[in-house]
Amino acid sequence: MLQLRSVFTIGMLAGAVTLAGCSTAPPKNAEDLCAIFQEKPEWHTAALDMQNKWGVPIPVPFAMMYQESSYRYDAKPPKNYLLWFIPWGRVSSAYGYAQAKDEVWSDYERDTGKSGSRDDFADALDFMGWYMSKAQVLNGTSKWDAYGQYLNYHEGWSGYRNKSYQAKAWLMRTADIVKERAARYTAQYNQCRAQLM
Repeated sequence: MLQLRSVFTIGMLAGAVTLAGCSTAPPKNAEDLCAIFQEKPEWHTAALDMQNKWGVPIPVPFAMMYQESSYRYDAKPPKNYLLWFIPWGRVSSAYGYAQAKDEVWSDYERDTGKSGSRDDFADALDFMGWYMSKAQVLNGTSKWDAYGQYLNYHEGWSGYRNKSYQAKAWLMRTADIVKERAARYTAQYNQCRAQLM
């Protein structure tokens, strides 16, 4: 009887680990917002919560998150190397779905009174809603402006205000990609939103 119980316990633990692995895997079709929400309905619930709380249109932070982490919960920036081959830390402290840096995540927790995790999807999305809402307050960037919001997100609010992005042609091209993806996501979401409710 004891042996049977042990086998059952091990089986339950293995199943839980398998489910946990599935729940954190990136969506199979990240190019289609409807497919994302059909595969991961809990992400749609988190998106609606974020939209209701921060007034941010769902497709914009999703387009930004795709660019930042490809929806990987444990995404990290590349490593720095000393003498081209000795690992020497990472280029920044950015981590998780939203690629939030340590200091900005601390600001978010202090500002909202919320303690969360950067590798939790709902927490990461709420962080992005907060960040975009502040970009509108501080810099007048519309929450619907995926291009401007992405530049705020990448350069920081003061960097955006000082137009640091103008010296980075590659970054402005990336912001264009985010803008185009947000437009596609918007068109897709408009087609399936009623069925998702």
